[in-house]
Amino acid sequence: MKKSLFAVAALSAIAGSAQAQSSVTVYGLMDLGYVGYNTRQAGQGTGGNTVNKTTGNAFSSSGESTSRLGFKGTEDLGGGASAFFTVELGLTPNNQQSVNSGATQNRQTFVGLKKNGIGQFALGTQYTVVHNAVAATDPGQANNIAGNLIYPAITEGQGGQDNSTGAGYTIRTNNQLSLNSETFAGFKANAMLVMNNKNQNETIVSAGTTTTTTGGLNNQNGWGLGLDYTFKNFYATANYQALTSKQSTQTVNTTGTTIATYMPVGAPTPGYAGASSAGGTNVQDNQWYVAATYDFGILKAYAQYITRKVSAQQNNSYYLNRSAEQIGVRSFITPTIEAWVSGGLGRYTGYGSNAANMTAWQIGSNYWLSKRTNLYAIYGQAGTSNATQPTSINGVSAASTNPVSSNVSNYAIGVRHTF
Repeated sequence: MKKSLFAVAALSAIAGSAQAQSSVTVYGLMDLGYVGYNTRQAGQGTGGNTVNKTTGNAFSSSGESTSRLGFKGTEDLGGGASAFFTVELGLTPNNQQSVNSGATQNRQTFVGLKKNGIGQFALGTQYTVVHNAVAATDPGQANNIAGNLIYPAITEGQGGQDNSTGAGYTIRTNNQLSLNSETFAGFKANAMLVMNNKNQNETIVSAGTTTTTTGGLNNQNGWGLGLDYTFKNFYATANYQALTSKQSTQTVNTTGTTIATYMPVGAPTPGYAGASSAGGTNVQDNQWYVAATYDFGILKAYAQYITRKVSAQQNNSYYLNRSAEQIGVRSFITPTIEAWVSGGLGRYTGYGSNAANMTAWQIGSNYWLSKRTNLYAIYGQAGTSNATQPTSINGVSAASTNPVSSNVSNYAIGVRHTF
């Protein structure tokens, strides 16, 4: 009997020791409130001038931050080494499916190892080096309301977001190996490698003037490097990432009247758009981001610049290029009231001919009820003007009713709780 009691006590001690060396945390965020928006598009085409307007309002979700549910854990392996993991899902709390079933459901899922004094690595679906840098240097903290050219978005109703957050840069990727160093003399290095290759037998079917190809390559690869520097109240970051998508030719139709049939196969389709992790279509996608912040004590100042060029693999003269610069400030007006304001200018060019100018500004405030709960109010505007497009593509007329200007105003009042 005594031996049994001693055995039970020993097992309990071992179990307690094991539990003390590892931990699992459930965390999340719920963001709901009132959202409104107004959009206006004006264009000129073969049928004359057009003006389209849309107005909406709803009790919606994720105005300031995307609602989420996550699990993360660490285990002490001894000798300064540890293992860690994260599983994070997007939530749509006022939708029929509370767990987001869209492309952003898997926000992050990865496992890795860390060594104190050296750094860490992780494998899985993760944020890119550029997005991690944006999250640390954006005055609006990458919220989901219009008015930000670095992280462009617009939140509508019905538990969803009609946004283009993937327009500025790639937010996350699947099949990623991330590497992050410790900080040495103020410097911290970050890197990522994306690898997803598939090759299979190719079948070519010809019918008249249409050639259809199946199989072949479907390779989604990429890499990225980032360097952060911190000195007292100053922080700066420089990041570059390049993503390549290669597929075999799918379909080429040399007859017909639509513009799309005359574009080279694989004309730039960036991929990873709208925060999705889906690959592009035969493109080389290069993205730069540099930013700096300085904390003056009474306020924090921000400066950001981003540029992205997506080129067709078959012909790099077919490209989409987007660049933007933005400045802003963020400050606690009182111990419980926080406010920020930002403004930016940008430029878009495509296929070497069509172009547009972009402007945006945003103002917002948080009222902190506690460390985990806050009320927020955000208002932003974004616009595109002087948009033009090529008169022809591969010798074919490209006239259409494509808008020459567009504007959106977006606002939200809500409550956000983290747990």
